[in-house]
Amino acid sequence: MSIEIKVPDIGDFKEVEVIELLVKVGDVIAAEQSLITVESDKASMEIPASQGGVVTELLVKLGDKVAMGTPILKVRESQDGAAQASAATGKETASAAAPASAAASTSTSTAPAPAVALPTASTYNGAVNHECEMLVIGAGPGGYSAAFRSADLGMKTILVERYPTLGGVCLNVGCIPSKALLHTAAVMDEVKGMGAHGITFGAPQVDLNALRQHKDKVISKLTGGLAGMAKARKVETVQGTAEFLDSFHVKVQTASGEQVIRFAKAIIAVGSQAVKLPFIPDDPRIVDSTGALELRFLPKRMLIIGGG
Repeated sequence: MSIEIKVPDIGDFKEVEVIELLVKVGDVIAAEQSLITVESDKASMEIPASQGGVVTELLVKLGDKVAMGTPILKVRESQDGAAQASAATGKETASAAAPASAAASTSTSTAPAPAVALPTASTYNGAVNHECEMLVIGAGPGGYSAAFRSADLGMKTILVERYPTLGGVCLNVGCIPSKALLHTAAVMDEVKGMGAHGITFGAPQVDLNALRQHKDKVISKLTGGLAGMAKARKVETVQGTAEFLDSFHVKVQTASGEQVIRFAKAIIAVGSQAVKLPFIPDDPRIVDSTGALELRFLPKRMLIIGGG
């Protein structure tokens, strides 16, 4: 029997672009195996299979726009599909291991093998509030992508972020809000240029409060979509700043106090922040890139330090 696999709920994203096809006709797939990679503004995700089987037809191609409910492919139910997939995985693992073993054997016969450092033992012996297989510190485009991927691979994942919303600098105070405001400025400039076409408009009246609300709405939509994807993947989020206690534990300072997380593996994706130049005095007129997005008035003159 042939069954269509469709795009599941992907949060607030109405349409996303297919940027990668991860399977082809004839492949034996297992449930939860990634089928395609889709991307929106600064957010990419892999869409998993709802069930296993043999791929009989691809219904999307690179560049297509898809949304919740869009058919991705057709599969033929196969009782031994999971076993075939498992066997194929085992074969790949074995073939990948063989060259490594051979290389190790050759190395041993020609020169002494280098000493291998043993994992550092845990030195923290106190109480633990959370445990996970994968800990990701930082929820920017690098961090949330890593957390979503590890969750898709079946790992219990915890994502630590100091700010209330996911997305990091890029989505909250960087690329996305900047683009929202730059688009508005570009439209204003384009309208001004229509005078050369014989069409003139009056001078624009800028309402800074309304402009900020528009920018914040754009940010909220994207960060809300990320929160929905994290919840759908069962990625646990902890808000606070993390500090390593040893090779297997971190302490997170949250609003309600300290929490300790024990982890097997960790990814550090803390991103960046604007540096404070030591020769610049404290003055409310001096702002960094984040403060520039929150201007409360339109200055007549502005000095910009930095040509990036």
